[in-house]
Amino acid sequence: MQSRTHTCGELRVANVGDKVKLVGWLENLREVGAELGFVVLRDFYGTTQIVIETEDMMKVVKGINKESTISVEGTVRERSSKNPKQVTGDIEVVPEKIEILGRCRYNELPFEINRSREADETARLKYRYLDLRNPEVKKNIILRSNVIAALRASMIEHDFMEITTPILTVSSPEGARDYLVPARKHPGKFYALPQAPQQFKQLLMTSGIDRYFQIAPCFRDEDARGDRSPGEFYQLDMEMAFASQEDVFEICEDVLPPIFAKYGLYDRASGAPFARIPYREAMEKYGSDKPDLRIDLTVQDATEVLKDCGFGPFATKAEDGSDTDVRIKAVVVSDFKESRKFIDKTIADVEVQAGNKPYWFRLDENGEIVGGIAKFVQDKKDEVIAALGLKSGDLVVISAGKLGQAQKTAGVVVKTFGAAVPGHMDKEQYAFCWIVDFPMYEIGEESGELEFCHNPFSMPSGGMETLLKAERGEIDPLDIMADQYDLVCNGVELSSGAVRNHDPEIMIKAFEMVRLGEEDVKAKFPAMYNAFCYGAPPHAGIAPGVDRMIMLLAGENSIREIIPFPMNKNAQDIMMGAPGEVTEKQLEELHIKTVAEENS
Repeated sequence: MQSRTHTCGELRVANVGDKVKLVGWLENLREVGAELGFVVLRDFYGTTQIVIETEDMMKVVKGINKESTISVEGTVRERSSKNPKQVTGDIEVVPEKIEILGRCRYNELPFEINRSREADETARLKYRYLDLRNPEVKKNIILRSNVIAALRASMIEHDFMEITTPILTVSSPEGARDYLVPARKHPGKFYALPQAPQQFKQLLMTSGIDRYFQIAPCFRDEDARGDRSPGEFYQLDMEMAFASQEDVFEICEDVLPPIFAKYGLYDRASGAPFARIPYREAMEKYGSDKPDLRIDLTVQDATEVLKDCGFGPFATKAEDGSDTDVRIKAVVVSDFKESRKFIDKTIADVEVQAGNKPYWFRLDENGEIVGGIAKFVQDKKDEVIAALGLKSGDLVVISAGKLGQAQKTAGVVVKTFGAAVPGHMDKEQYAFCWIVDFPMYEIGEESGELEFCHNPFSMPSGGMETLLKAERGEIDPLDIMADQYDLVCNGVELSSGAVRNHDPEIMIKAFEMVRLGEEDVKAKFPAMYNAFCYGAPPHAGIAPGVDRMIMLLAGENSIREIIPFPMNKNAQDIMMGAPGEVTEKQLEELHIKTVAEENS
């Protein structure tokens, strides 16, 4: 601390009379007269008031632009008018010397530092170094540092070894676009930035490493959204040899809740064991594989009771008498006291999010069905009340369509009405759950053929025997479950994980189900396939997203608020000017030519 005796968040009444030297940014000058003024000095740790009491000292500070860095040498005294909202509010410093360390050369700032979160996001990202001076913005970066340190310490305490895996690797089909890096010494060939350390961590298991982890950078050329940053993100990557699903669950249930309870907005977090919900049950009961268990609303199937009510969108029979694939889902919101205007607005919000219109009716205090599509339900009133377990005051919100569409819309209803209607959401907690028993395969929307549903490296439940039964036609491939699991907290997917398919024969058979043979597997995943042929241990792992975790802990709606230098929605770093152009010489060295895009 050679340049200062104390920080700006450190001085107290006990320091009264001390000679001190403080350094920091000149946040503000409030002039009371020609000889009296108050300077707020800010550093990483807090703020301290500097009181100006001479004309000469006032001339000095008036000549300094706000956000210049300065040093202040003076004496601590007790304030006559104390500020209980400020930790240093009982004292002030009377300066004897003020020196400019780094002058701010601009009279006007792009935004007021302490109100930077109100500024346009483009300005915030362009001047991120100023944005981070705002204590409210900076605290998220401090939180990030503390959480990562706590995660690292806990993993080491659980006997995991931290190992960093390569950043330059080979392009691999893992579900997202790769970032490619041209290889100067190998014309026409490219490295890829890793979408995840998936293959490397499995190779570590075959190498004899028992428990691995790292705070891993991952790179995916994806579009941005509220809980996903384009380009780069970080995850708590872990893998365990000779391990089962239960071993992974035990570690996560021991590591995460204390960190969430300590660092989060809420001091309550689910304890072990977390709720376990099969994927298909989650879709039926919550309309989502990312349920928010803080909400008490659930989904009911209303197909049988409403299919013949005469309302067109609910018709399960076509005009020619053939069956349609319409399914009807209902969400009952009990003790509903909000207005018709509230219903209309919330229904509209659901439609925007789900891309599908929901419908509604109410059971009033007289036991009558009213509002919305009530006229279509009147003839089935008693059946509907019995089937849905309705009571006076209940609101019923209904979705219809193909199964997936009806489920998704009902899921949005649960989250939207659950959060908006008082009494249906216990918000101040972190509610974890595991989603388990994912289907191994699905029918691809574009191909119309069997494809992997989740992670192709997962072990199919039942192993080889299950795959052979499907091959012989004894079971439907769509009924094959995988030893895969998602970790969900407050409706946010934190991570996917799996028990890995470590047997080359089972791996080949699993890929044959999607029309890829042994040669395809060898070509796409040569290192992993070959390593497994040398005796691989059963292993399992998971990789909770660090950015999403910290977003939940900080209570932020945008992931950009917890990343030190985030890109914008278009994957641009407008502060540094990335992506940017390079010189022709650089392109020549990499054996690359750019092609101008033709105007359509």
